Amino acid sequence: MAASGHHDASDSSGDHSPRVNNHGNPRFPVATEGHWVGADPEEEALRRKLKYFFMSPCDKYHAKGRKPFKLGLQLLKIIIVTVQLVLFGLSNQVVVTFKEENTMTFKHLFLKDYDEASDDSFAVYTQSDVYDHIFYAVEQYLALPETTVGRYAYVYGVGVNGSALSLCQQYYKKGRIDPANDTFNIDPHIITDCVGVDPLSVTPAPPLAGVYKNFTLKFHKLINVTIEFQLKAINIQTIINNEIPDCYTFYITIVLDNRAHSGKVKISLDNQASIKECKDPSISGHAESYTRLAFDVAVALVCMLSLVLCGRSILRGITLQHEFVGFFRDRMDRKVHWGDRLEFINGWYILLIVSDILTIIGSIIKIGIESKNMSSYDLCGILLGTSTLLVWVGVIRYLTFFQKYNILIVTLRAAFPNVIRFCCCVAVIYLGYCFCGWIVLGPYHVKFRSLSMVSECLFSLINGDDMFVTFSGMQESSTLVWVFSQVYLYTFISLFIYMVLSLFIALITGAYETIKHQTQEPIHITDLHAFIAECTDTPSSGKFRGLETSPCSFFCCCDRTTTYEDVLLVN
Repeated sequence: MAASGHHDASDSSGDHSPRVNNHGNPRFPVATEGHWVGADPEEEALRRKLKYFFMSPCDKYHAKGRKPFKLGLQLLKIIIVTVQLVLFGLSNQVVVTFKEENTMTFKHLFLKDYDEASDDSFAVYTQSDVYDHIFYAVEQYLALPETTVGRYAYVYGVGVNGSALSLCQQYYKKGRIDPANDTFNIDPHIITDCVGVDPLSVTPAPPLAGVYKNFTLKFHKLINVTIEFQLKAINIQTIINNEIPDCYTFYITIVLDNRAHSGKVKISLDNQASIKECKDPSISGHAESYTRLAFDVAVALVCMLSLVLCGRSILRGITLQHEFVGFFRDRMDRKVHWGDRLEFINGWYILLIVSDILTIIGSIIKIGIESKNMSSYDLCGILLGTSTLLVWVGVIRYLTFFQKYNILIVTLRAAFPNVIRFCCCVAVIYLGYCFCGWIVLGPYHVKFRSLSMVSECLFSLINGDDMFVTFSGMQESSTLVWVFSQVYLYTFISLFIYMVLSLFIALITGAYETIKHQTQEPIHITDLHAFIAECTDTPSSGKFRGLETSPCSFFCCCDRTTTYEDVLLVN
C-alpha cells in the first residue's frame, strides 16, 4: 500500500508531463509525443500489464468483462464472520456469567461475614478470628447440600490422603522473632502441614470433626493457610441458546495470607473452572442439531478460499515485480527503487490473509468448544474478535476507491512516519514518569502500586480522567512525599496535555492540510509511475482482454472511467 497522490504524469491524450523525474540518468528513455524512444511491442505489453495490475477493480471489470465474484466472497465473509462472532459472544457471555455468579456464591457461602464492598480489603486481625474463619469454611463445606440453593456435588479423592478437602498451613522451618531485643532467627525453608476432611466420614465418625478443629497454627512463623476442594455443577441455562448444557468442575482455593506478618491476615477466594461434556445428556423434546457445526465449517471454508485468492494475488504481484525489475535491469541498465518494488505488494491483501488465518484457527477452536473437547473460551474469543476487527478495517479499502472517502487513509499514511518518531521521543519521558511515580508514590497511593497501574493512571490523566480523584487519593502521612506528588502531577499534566498532546494533534492536522493542498504543489513521479503513464489505452479499449488474469479484485464501483492519477491515489 505504497503512498501516492494525484500525478500529472499523463492526461487522456497521453502527453507526458515535463516534471517526470528521470533521476539525472541519460540512459532513461525520453518521452516524445506520448511514447518512449525505442519502445517495442514487448515494452508496450509490459506497460499495459502494469497498468492493468494497478487499475481499480471497477476498471478491471470494464477491461476484462468478468463478474466481481471475489467482491461477493469478501462481502459474504464479512457477514458470516460477524454472525459467528455474535453467536460465540452470546455463548461466552453465558459461560463467564455462570462462573462469576458461582464465584460470588462461594464467597458468600464459605467466607464468614463476607461483604462485597470490602472484597479487596477483607481480612482478620486476631488469632481467634483466623480459627473462626477456617472452621466456618470447613463446616459450610460439610453442610453444603443442606444450605445452598444451588445444585453442587462433592469431588472425592482430590485432597490430601485421598480426602475431598485439604486444610494446609505453610510456615518457616525455624522462626524466632524478638522485637524487644531487635533480634530474629529464621530458617527460610518452608514446611507444609495438611489434614484431610471427607464429607462422608463426618456423620458416622464424629471424632473426625475434631481433626481439623484441633488444627494448630504456628502464628509466629506462619506464612499462609489454604483450604482447597472441588465442586461439580451443570450450567443448564445454555439451553436458552439451543446448546447442550455444560458440566463444570470448580477448583476452589481459600487463602489466609500472613506473609507480611503485619498483624493483618488477608482472606481471599479463588475459583477456577473446567468445562467438559456431560455424560448421557437428555433434553426432552430436543433433537441434536449440527447447525452450528455446519456453520463454523462453512466459515472456515470461505476464509480458506479467501486466503488462497489473496495469497495468489500477492504471488502474482511479486512475479510482476520481478519482471519489471528484470526489464529495467536488462533493457535500461537501471535499478528499481525499493519504493517502487513495494507498490507491487498490496498491504490490504496481507491484512485479509492475517484475518483469514485467525478466523480459521478460531473456528477450529470453536468447533472443539461446541463438541466439549476444548474449553479455551478466552483464546477463541481473542482470535475471532481480532479477525472480525481486521475484516471490518478492510472495508476501508473499498472506500479508498472514492477520492472523497480516501482522506483518512491518505492522511494516516502521510502522518505515520512523523507520528512514530514523535511517539518514540514521548515514550522516553512517559516511562520516566512511570518509574518515578511507581517508586516514590507507590507506597502512598493506590493508583501507583504497580507499573501497569501507574501507566493506566497517567494515560487517564492525559485524557483528562480522574484528575481530582488522583490528587485527593494521595495520603498525607509524609509531607515531603505529598509535596513531591503535587509537583509530579502538575508537571506531568501540564507537559503532556498542553504540549505533547497539542503537538500530536498538530502532526495529524499538518498531514491533513498537506494532503488537502497537494494538487497545488509539485508531485514527485517515480520511475514506475512514469513508465506506466505512457500507456494511454482505456479499460474499455479491449486491449486488456488478452492479458493474463490479474490478482484478486474485491471491489467494483460505479461505471466510470478512472484516470491513472486516481489509480495511483488509491493504490
